[in-house]
Amino acid sequence: MKYLLAGVSVALGVSLAAQQPDQKPAADAPDTRIVLEVNRVDMLFTVTDKKGRFITDLGKDDFAVFENRRPQTIQEFTAESDLPLRIAILIDTSNSIRDRFKFEQQAAVNFINSVIRRGQDRAMLVSFDSSAELVADLIDDPDKLAEGIRSLRPGGGTALYDALYYACRDKLQLDKPRYRFRRAVVIVSDGEDNQSRVSRDQALEMAQKADAVIYSISTNITHIESDGDKILKYLSLETGGQSFFPFKAEDLAQSFENIANELRHQYAIFYRPDPFHTDGLYHTVDLRVKNRHDVVVRARKGYYAPKM
Repeated sequence: MKYLLAGVSVALGVSLAAQQPDQKPAADAPDTRIVLEVNRVDMLFTVTDKKGRFITDLGKDDFAVFENRRPQTIQEFTAESDLPLRIAILIDTSNSIRDRFKFEQQAAVNFINSVIRRGQDRAMLVSFDSSAELVADLIDDPDKLAEGIRSLRPGGGTALYDALYYACRDKLQLDKPRYRFRRAVVIVSDGEDNQSRVSRDQALEMAQKADAVIYSISTNITHIESDGDKILKYLSLETGGQSFFPFKAEDLAQSFENIANELRHQYAIFYRPDPFHTDGLYHTVDLRVKNRHDVVVRARKGYYAPKM
């Protein structure tokens, strides 16, 4: 069954009540309330060498964390490879990607089949053209997800930001407790947006509040970086994810495979902010590997504190 998302409302700030999972976003809702865990910051991140190869033999003492430039104490550290996944797959079905759409569909199906483990992981599928549409809710059934992907048809404008905002606000951020799941958004799009009601930064803020890492796969194969490519890079960089730019449509499958590999090669830490603020503001976080200049750390750049 499909549910048309008639509109997406804008959250201005943070508070402590939550929208129920079965509610659809309302265009006239004046205030969206969000639950945040108030005294811990969890970070999933990836460490690679300069050639992109995963580094998996580091320990707690190899890392340093700074919040607003103040050093923090790492309470827990694990090399995560088996956390349950919560994945939102956002597929552009606008007219601009029509000639590459079949490759998108098959690559996405292969990704679902290789990543989702029944009884453990869940994925959802949102298509977007002139509006965002929930095609499949968070489920652990690769066959139903694949059926939803194959049912998509291209046409219309592009409401990327609305799709991202909805997936994070109404789905990913409602899974509790957050530290038990790995939340990711996979965007397959050219990055252009001409229909959304929310802005790029409002959509990004919602992803950050949901602790979701954004991976993006560009469908622009002109070999010239577009404004849409820059947007995809920005969304991924700010959340600790990665953006991929296949040279041809046939290479989409490799991009999906790279994302699947990264989801299984991540570290996790959590710390309690010192000092702890309940100001509703964005706090920057800098995660580093000590005494190593030959590595690349991909982690989110900060988080929104709760407002009490």
